[in-house]
Amino acid sequence: MTAKALLSRLPIDPYIAAIVGMVCLASVLPVHDTGAVIAGRATNLAIGTLFFLHGARLAPKAALEGARNWRLHVVVLASTFLVFPMLVLGARALVPALLTGPLWTGLMLLSVLPSTVQASIAFTSIARGNVPAALCAATASNLLGMLLTPLLAGLLLSAQGGFSIKGAGGIVIQLLLPFAAGQLLRPLIGEWVSNHKRLLGLVDRGSILLVVYTAFSEGVTQGIWHQLGVADLGRLLAVDAALLAAILAITTYGSRLLGFSRADEVTIVFCGSKKSLASGLPMALVLLPGQPVGLIVLPLMLFHQIQLMVCAWLAKRYANAGSDLPAAGMLGVR
Repeated sequence: MTAKALLSRLPIDPYIAAIVGMVCLASVLPVHDTGAVIAGRATNLAIGTLFFLHGARLAPKAALEGARNWRLHVVVLASTFLVFPMLVLGARALVPALLTGPLWTGLMLLSVLPSTVQASIAFTSIARGNVPAALCAATASNLLGMLLTPLLAGLLLSAQGGFSIKGAGGIVIQLLLPFAAGQLLRPLIGEWVSNHKRLLGLVDRGSILLVVYTAFSEGVTQGIWHQLGVADLGRLLAVDAALLAAILAITTYGSRLLGFSRADEVTIVFCGSKKSLASGLPMALVLLPGQPVGLIVLPLMLFHQIQLMVCAWLAKRYANAGSDLPAAGMLGVR
């Protein structure tokens, strides 16, 4: 059996394995001093390039196809930027000692991040949902997230002294300006970028891997693994899983109570339950300078992996179940 065939049989996604590999590499060979400065600059360049290419690729007309269903978009945005923070704030109020301060900060940041684009649309398509609406909802979430995430992060984290106003301005410079530049140059390079999706995928995943390595290198030099025990990691996994289960149940039952069609329900469930790793890691670096970023991004990294595995299973269940099976039953809730 070839190495490629062997990898294809593994239950873990190669990209997730690569992220874990970056964490291990940073734990063994973290960058220091001048190397850390160079890695930081390379990370900023990779992130700027990523958002530039996303701006060049995004077709505004295609994104607006599903904009007529305004009720659906209100529900998705409310789930992403209102329900998520309320769940995390409620959990922290009930069990503040369950996690350490940096991990709660990471969950707070996670709660105000925008939805994913590619994963939301892909899962909606597999589950036979409203794909045009999913495209519009996920795109709107990311565009608004560039403004809402720094604002909400400021409201939630400023009291803890972990939020940087300067960092909020950095979002505009490092993320929004490259995206806007890509949009402006779309008439010239948009077709080329769309025809080279593999390039965008390499930049997307490569930039995330670089961010993970840089963040955890900094964390290792600050003694991250001395601050995080096995019990802490287990509790964090449980909190992430409970958070995802809660938001899936809320979006499922909420969409049904509000009278949405099955196709729209699918869109709400998959667009309203995701959090973007691609946006979250760069924002953490910009918004929280001087903080233990390696610890802070850990809740997002774990949540990202859990949401992909759970939603992949759920999308297949939706596709196979038929319109008569309630989504709550698919979640194991009777």
